[in-house]
Amino acid sequence: METESEPYVRLATLRQLHRVVAELNTARSLADTLQTVVDGIVVGLGYELACVNLVRPDGDLVVAAFAGDPSAEALITGRVGSRASWERRLTMGEDWDGLRFIPHTEGWILLEDDVPQWHTDGPDPRFEDEWHPEDRLYAPMYASGGELLGVISVDRPRNGRRPGAWGREALQMYAFQAAIAISNARLRANMQRALVRLEREQQALRASEESFRQAFEYAPSGMAIAEMGGDQHGRLLRTNDALCRLLGRPASVLRRYSFSDLVHPEDIGTLLRTSAEGGRAELRLGRRDGTYVWVSLRNSVVADAADGPRFLLTHVEDIEERKRHELQLAHRASHDSLTGLPNSAELRARLAARLCRRPQSTRASAIEALDAAYDAHEVRGAAGGGAGEHGFQPDFRPDFRPDPADGLPGADPFEFPGALAAPDGPYDHHVHTVAPATDIDDGTKGLAVLFCDLDGFKSINDRFGHHTGDAVLIEVARRLTTGVRDGDTVARLGGDEFVVLADGLGAADAADLAVRLRNAIIPPIRVDGRAVRVGASFGIGWAGCGMSAEEVLRSADQRMYIEKRSRSKAHRRAG
Repeated sequence: METESEPYVRLATLRQLHRVVAELNTARSLADTLQTVVDGIVVGLGYELACVNLVRPDGDLVVAAFAGDPSAEALITGRVGSRASWERRLTMGEDWDGLRFIPHTEGWILLEDDVPQWHTDGPDPRFEDEWHPEDRLYAPMYASGGELLGVISVDRPRNGRRPGAWGREALQMYAFQAAIAISNARLRANMQRALVRLEREQQALRASEESFRQAFEYAPSGMAIAEMGGDQHGRLLRTNDALCRLLGRPASVLRRYSFSDLVHPEDIGTLLRTSAEGGRAELRLGRRDGTYVWVSLRNSVVADAADGPRFLLTHVEDIEERKRHELQLAHRASHDSLTGLPNSAELRARLAARLCRRPQSTRASAIEALDAAYDAHEVRGAAGGGAGEHGFQPDFRPDFRPDPADGLPGADPFEFPGALAAPDGPYDHHVHTVAPATDIDDGTKGLAVLFCDLDGFKSINDRFGHHTGDAVLIEVARRLTTGVRDGDTVARLGGDEFVVLADGLGAADAADLAVRLRNAIIPPIRVDGRAVRVGASFGIGWAGCGMSAEEVLRSADQRMYIEKRSRSKAHRRAG
């Protein structure tokens, strides 16, 4: 029949093919496109049943669309056939120019595989090209790169015959157009998903930026964003209200500065040593009124984009109260609670800081030092050692150290480095404390230690009570502090004992200081309308390297008792 009316059949089929292909291009979603494909086969290509088996991401094929029989559609739609079973089917039977036809005589072996299938029983064919119910015809669909997209399966041609050459070509052309439509639908679906995902990401980004903005602007502690790298490294780009209030400067003014412009000069090293990534520092920042506030800086690096500029996010916490409390605790630990003077522990710490283990007795005089230097050079020269340009060996290290007070080369630790090897290390940067050899003033300046014990204080304390005694101690501390120079130390050792550390004094200077301080203590002290008097005994000791702090204080204490016993009780009594 098809041969007798072939021109008519071709024209009619071509019209139907054009119409159903046009329908493929009107579908929007992937599901609509797949259903349009099978509907077009049933409506336009003359088959009663058609389905699309679509390749899944895992490689297997699923029945994605079915047309022609609602009961069959409900039975097999959504069922999955393995990729291996489909590859076997696409290599069996007859190759019809890209189509795959498996006649019923070969297809019986496929009845037990896992590919979803539907067929109806029927009589055996009566002539050669009659369609058998168990015949199978597949039209594979490929992407532009040759990748298998899916397989169209058709059944039961309406004319009851196997398709001829023109029917095969029409099905092949339709499968080609269907592959294009499915690829476009997948592309549109992927684009839509990407757009939805991008929109959600942008919404999340906007929400995140808004959350950061609010957290930044309304944070109770200071926040700042600064440039990182380049010529403007460290320049403040953005500050929140809390930081502006803390420093007393508006945001427009702070954008002219970096933290290095605001930090206290003594803390610039701390700021420079602070790591940008996760660094912490406690330092002082300048306020607009010229004062400084203690803050804790904590840094973190923020990337603006994947490869964009990086910024420094700095959290600034006000720790002024904590620092003040720490300083108060440190002051209480090192100072007397009654008089406010350094206590015994602080006195010993300051004294020990001026002393070293090197005994003063091992010091050579300047002349002896030079003699030792030249003698050592001559000995090495006689032994055949090579001399330098000026006759000194580069490794010249005589065991001497000229006194800095003598003003000779070698007294400076940086003038003859080789000659300054000391027991404490290869280079001794310690300024040694020198004690006068005798009580006769020979011009030597040293660290004088004046040990003061009040005379008559016990009787005042016993007679008038501790309140009066405390008032006397406070006034004596004030008078002693007033009578010394800036840089000298006045400490309360305990009870009615005080110690004065005065550096750079000779023997006569120390004696004069003791007299002045004693005369400052003697005048009457008024407490609650009552005038009381105390005297003072002073012992002068000298601190020198090689001595311990206890030895220095013990020496001054002994001299004080010697001085106290040398005066009559009437002269000592002042209460």
